[in-house]
Amino acid sequence: MCLSSAQQPQSPGQAPRSLDGWLEAEESSVPEDGTVGPAGDSSKTESSLQSLLKFVPTDYASYTQEHYRFAGKSIVMQESIESYGAVVWPGATVLCQYLEEHTEELNLRDAKVLEIGAGPGLVSIVASILGAQVTATDLPDVLGNLQYNILRNTLNCTAHLPEVKELVWGEDLEENFPKSTFYYNYVLASDVVYHHYFLDKLLTTMVYLSQLGTVVLWANKFRFSTDYEFLDKFKQVFDTTLLAEYPESSVKLFKGILKWD
Repeated sequence: MCLSSAQQPQSPGQAPRSLDGWLEAEESSVPEDGTVGPAGDSSKTESSLQSLLKFVPTDYASYTQEHYRFAGKSIVMQESIESYGAVVWPGATVLCQYLEEHTEELNLRDAKVLEIGAGPGLVSIVASILGAQVTATDLPDVLGNLQYNILRNTLNCTAHLPEVKELVWGEDLEENFPKSTFYYNYVLASDVVYHHYFLDKLLTTMVYLSQLGTVVLWANKFRFSTDYEFLDKFKQVFDTTLLAEYPESSVKLFKGILKWD
């Protein structure tokens, strides 16, 4: 664990005490030399917290604490079965395993990474631990729990504190993620494809976030015919490679690079 108990929100499902409370706890934990984590300083961390700590966790009736281990770290996730976006799904653990096993090959250190549909945040946390500069995105209703998990598992033990941003697929992309300002080496997605009505908007978002050199890593448990229909459309716009397949869990991991005319 990266935060002391004094720095944790008071209880699962409860909002962090206050922004000032978090910052005071953070300042009290900064070593005398001013360093925070592998490559930070107190003012940089305070600025990062100011931009990150703004979402209140949803007050679900039931939370569980689930434990994972990746990149040599014990990761504790707050999850709730009351929301699809508050549970770690099989594709996320597959993608985390791939990132862990191919860190040097992917050159993740200091890479700019955006996760689509981050949910409770496991993939973003692992990418951050592995040295990436991460932006974790999802719908507004799950951002509080996402923020909670990211702070709990990355503050003071990663080179770059991840950012949490709202991203509604297919909406206000140029306004919120202008191409002139935002460039990502990797776009990560896990179990974002299932039986819902926003698959075309999801693909539009993947395409929009992909610039020259951007790699999309998409892991998914294939359950329905719509999953394969999405894959066919994905292959039409991305040069696609199957990186891994796990028949026991029906998870496939794909690499996509946008086709350029």
